[in-house]
Amino acid sequence: MRLKDKVAIVTGAAQGIGLACAQRFAAEGAKVVVSDIQEEVGQASAATIDGEAAFVACDVGDRQQVDAMVSAAVDAYGRVDICLSNAGIVHAADFLEIAEEDFDRVIRVNLKGVFLTGQAAARQMVTQGDGGVIINMASINAAVAIPNQVPYCASKGGVGQLTKVMALSLAPHGIRVNAIGPGSINTDMLRTIMEDDAARQTILSRTPMGRLGGVGEMASVAVFLASDEASYITGQTIYPDGGRLALNYTVPVPE
Repeated sequence: MRLKDKVAIVTGAAQGIGLACAQRFAAEGAKVVVSDIQEEVGQASAATIDGEAAFVACDVGDRQQVDAMVSAAVDAYGRVDICLSNAGIVHAADFLEIAEEDFDRVIRVNLKGVFLTGQAAARQMVTQGDGGVIINMASINAAVAIPNQVPYCASKGGVGQLTKVMALSLAPHGIRVNAIGPGSINTDMLRTIMEDDAARQTILSRTPMGRLGGVGEMASVAVFLASDEASYITGQTIYPDGGRLALNYTVPVPE
């Protein structure tokens, strides 16, 4: 098991990619702190994990709650070795129409939340003195953009640069920092969108592999980055996107 006896925090882990990552971390031997703002769903999700897992409610945009989350992990398992910042939200609106409060709300969770979580986890890792791993969930929208996803694209671009800054700052402490930039992933939200034929055509026509990615495939990347197999990788964003960022045209979509 690649993460045996490690302690991992995963934010936004009540469902989707975050839950899949928490489950895989546990399967690889880690003790996992499942964190989310959705308390009932998060507690139920933590109970499904086969291994040592605890749920901690946390709003990642609130420093006090983030610090309490890290303290809870240390109280439960003695240390923090891995921290995956996955919590994120979206808000669709055209650039000319988006309200300031909606822009701020998305940036607060998606970018400030990654900063606060990473800083709190890194401080604990530095205190421990034997390094650690931080993984930030970015997106292909750190590199490309969708017109009506203004704060989401801005936040994910910020996550990409924040990952580099963190990696450089924390390298002397033996802490590696990388990001994952998923493409179109088969989550509950995207499955609903795919029910519309026009949306399905659009999404698959920009994906050379011709399918959605699975949450388990994102978890595989997270386990790799968290493990010693990635011991010389820091400051990078890995894009598991089915070839989307390499595409300069559209591909045929099977009926």
